[in-house]
Amino acid sequence: MSQTILVVDDEPKLLDLVRTILEKEGFNVIEARNGFEAVEQVRTKLPDLVLLDVMMPEMDGFESLSEIRRASNVPVIMLTVQATESDKVRGLELGADDYVAKPFDHRELVSRVKAMLRRAAMPSALSKATDQIQIDERLQVDFDKREVIVEGKHQKLRPLEYRLLYHLINNAGKLLSHENLLTKVWGREYRDDEQLLRLYITYLRQKIEANPSHPKYILNERGLGYRFTDFREPKL
Repeated sequence: MSQTILVVDDEPKLLDLVRTILEKEGFNVIEARNGFEAVEQVRTKLPDLVLLDVMMPEMDGFESLSEIRRASNVPVIMLTVQATESDKVRGLELGADDYVAKPFDHRELVSRVKAMLRRAAMPSALSKATDQIQIDERLQVDFDKREVIVEGKHQKLRPLEYRLLYHLINNAGKLLSHENLLTKVWGREYRDDEQLLRLYITYLRQKIEANPSHPKYILNERGLGYRFTDFREPKL
């Protein structure tokens, strides 16, 4: 069965263009012309991925994303003419999974969509790879249940944060290069996007570290990559 993509934009010409591009790749495409329609489509049609324009009247892309995230964890790629760093950070903090700047190359759009759908299909396989892990007295991770417990409280992780933490913990004590993590978590299309990786490392530290400015779990090897502390080492 073909996967369904919801395209949200108030420009009819862009909607027609994106529909044509995606249908040629075998996707089923549904449309929304504003944020209100988008939220309703997510709730009723359950798309596999959302392409969401930032600049829309009434409810802009950021507001729409917040509402979508209340209803679903569906992957969301933001479409924007103004792909500023502040906009990217704001979108990622609200739960976006990726950004594509307009005007976009048709092949890049298709590549990003396919990469995102591949990643969305992976967590179920990862969740069976390991059982409950006690990192130390304050941090516990259960990949089977997809739970992270910090000081007795559950921390909710977004799917990409979960994948990143999974790869770090499963390689505890080992230095993982930026390219390695980006490829494992986001796909080869993102292997050079170190800023994206830094943002997600920051999000993870804010959720699991006692002091994110002086981390004890996710350690940085400047210019090389990141290493999760080896909690399996015997304590002297």
